[in-house]
Amino acid sequence: MEGGTAVRTKWMIYLGTAMLAGAVGSALLGPAPASAVAREIVELQQSINHLIQGQQALQTAVTQNDAIQRTLIEQTSDSVNKLSVSMGVLEKSVQDLQATSGARLDSMSTQVQGVSDTLQEALARMGKLNQQLTDAQNTIQAIDAKLFSGVPPATAADGMAGAAPGLAAALPSADLLYSNGLRDLNGKKYDLAVQEFQDYLKYYPDSDLASNAQFYLGEIAFAQVQYQQAVDSYSKVIDNYPKSFKLAPARLKKGLALVALGQKTSGIRELRSVVRLYPGTDEERRARAKLSELGVAVTS
Repeated sequence: MEGGTAVRTKWMIYLGTAMLAGAVGSALLGPAPASAVAREIVELQQSINHLIQGQQALQTAVTQNDAIQRTLIEQTSDSVNKLSVSMGVLEKSVQDLQATSGARLDSMSTQVQGVSDTLQEALARMGKLNQQLTDAQNTIQAIDAKLFSGVPPATAADGMAGAAPGLAAALPSADLLYSNGLRDLNGKKYDLAVQEFQDYLKYYPDSDLASNAQFYLGEIAFAQVQYQQAVDSYSKVIDNYPKSFKLAPARLKKGLALVALGQKTSGIRELRSVVRLYPGTDEERRARAKLSELGVAVTS
C-alpha cells in the first residue's frame, strides 16, 4: 500500500512539473502579457503545493491506519493465543476429571453404602431388641403363671442341657461378625473381611444382613480386580435375596465387572436392566453414564 502511494505521489509531481514547464514555455513563446503568465505560474505552483500537501496528508493517514491495523492484528493474535492456552488447560482438566471420576464415584458409592448398611444394621438391632423385650415379657408372664400355679419354671440352663458343650460360647454373634467385616472392609483388610463375611453367611444365612455380607464379598473381589469372583458374588445377591436393598448396586457392579472381563454384551444388558428397574436412583445414573461411555443406547 505504501509503495502505491509513493508511485502516485511521484506521478503527480511529474504532472505538476510538466504543467509548470508548459506554462513557462507558453509564457516565453506566446504573446500573453508577463503579468498574466506570472500569475498563472503562481496559481499553478500553489495548486501543486496543495496537491502535494494533500497527498502527504493522505499518506500520513494511510500510515496511521496501517499502524492501527497492525496493532489490532497483534492484539487479536495475542488474545487467540491466550484463549488457545486456556482451552488446552481446560481440556487437560476435563481429561483428568474423566480419568478420576470413576474412582471417586466408586469411593463415594462405597461410603454411602457403608452409611446405609450402618442404618440397616441399627434397624435390625432395634428389631431384635424389640423381639427380645417381647420374649422377656412373655417369660416373665410364664414365670408368674408358674409361680401362681406352684410349678417351678424352666430355666435357660434346662434348655441348653442337651446342647453340645461349648457350642454357644464358641459361636460369635451375628452383630460382632458383621461389624468386624464392615470395619475391615473399610480399612482395606480384605482377607479378614472375607473370612468374617463368609462366617456370617455360614452361621447366619437367613439374617437381615446376609445379603449385605454377600454383596460385600463381591465388592472385595471387585476392588482386587478379581472380576469373575465379583460377578459370582453379585449374582448370588440377585438370585438368593430378591428383597434385598442391595439388588440395584449388585446389578450395577455386576454389569461393570462383566464389561471389565470383556463380556460387553452381557454387561450392557445388565446395565440396561438397572436403568429399567431402578429409575431415579444413583445406580441408574451411573449405569446411564457407563452406557454413554461405551457409546451404546440406553435401551436396546
